[in-house]
Amino acid sequence: MHLPPEFIQTIKNTFGADGEAWLASFPDLFAEASHCWGLTEIQPISNLSYNFVAFAHRLPSPLGSPTGVLREEAGGEGEVILKLGVPNRELTSEITALRLYNGRGACRLLDAEPEKGMLLLERLQPGNVLSELENDEQATHIAADVMRQLWQPVPGDAENFIQLKDWFDGFKRLRQRYNGKTGELPKRLVETAESLSQELLSENKDETLLHGDFHHYNVLKSERGWLAIDPKGVVGPRGYEVGPLLINPIHRFLNGSNPRVQTEKRIAILSEMLGMGRERIRSWGICHAVLSAWWSVEDGEDWKHAIRCAEIFLTI
Repeated sequence: MHLPPEFIQTIKNTFGADGEAWLASFPDLFAEASHCWGLTEIQPISNLSYNFVAFAHRLPSPLGSPTGVLREEAGGEGEVILKLGVPNRELTSEITALRLYNGRGACRLLDAEPEKGMLLLERLQPGNVLSELENDEQATHIAADVMRQLWQPVPGDAENFIQLKDWFDGFKRLRQRYNGKTGELPKRLVETAESLSQELLSENKDETLLHGDFHHYNVLKSERGWLAIDPKGVVGPRGYEVGPLLINPIHRFLNGSNPRVQTEKRIAILSEMLGMGRERIRSWGICHAVLSAWWSVEDGEDWKHAIRCAEIFLTI
């Protein structure tokens, strides 16, 4: 299986030595997953990023999981998704979250080997992404409904999931990089996000198991309705979930006729459907937008979109 040069470089840049080792072992992992799960017609998706993801057809009566044990939920044939990634905390958290969801609000996890970073997933068909809907209000209603299905009480093994407060430690890294200043990011926005996030994170009364990366590109249409893919599995206040949604679809939101009015409509819908105050939704939107901008700075990517969103949220 030929891997695109851009994907190879992303794996190296993101995971360092672990990424190099994973790339070297990829042919064997690919062959093992294909053989043990009975996969044919494997076609990688066109936009590989941090994991190898491919469409595949599963033959009847596969040999079983890579451990040699055929799990009941792993049986059957049809169209599936193969996902291979560098074993890491996020991938393990995703697997655990998908098992808890058990198909409610999300695609089904058919089988997995966390130690090897191997997942076999239900393929959602027709698979249209929520970003394709022209009616933004309709898309927001759909998104809120899927969110409500996904939210789970904090599991007893919460320490095995990503902690939202750890993500917001990113602001500490920002200050360290710029000797207490904010670099190219606007000082006023960073200070606002720092203050709001400390306040919001200290109120843990609504802590929930969150998707963690919930936006229009991670919600797909299926025969079972609209469902989420690629959960991060994050424990934190449920209000954070609206943040990624508010700044997306990334290539269309700011090009609309009036993104401020559009955001106000979104917040009104989310407030009504999620039972959450509008000011709280706006605050989480600001926090996530600025944090997302910082992540983009760390990754050497364009951060201006997220900052522009934060500026809009601040005026509402």
